[in-house]
Amino acid sequence: MSKPVNLNRYRKEKARAEKKARADQNAVKFGRSKAEKIESKFEQNKQRRDIDNHELDE
Repeated sequence: MSKPVNLNRYRKEKARAEKKARADQNAVKFGRSKAEKIESKFEQNKQRRDIDNHELDE
């Protein structure tokens, strides 16, 4: 005789796998590493400082 299958466990495992796959897709699509975020913030601050330094004084 074969071993009985717990359908609730199977359903939950399938849902977890689908959720993990969706999370991985979103991470690739939208995610940035911490280093990229810091670099972007640094670049924005540098651009802001450069623009402020080029203003004409009246």
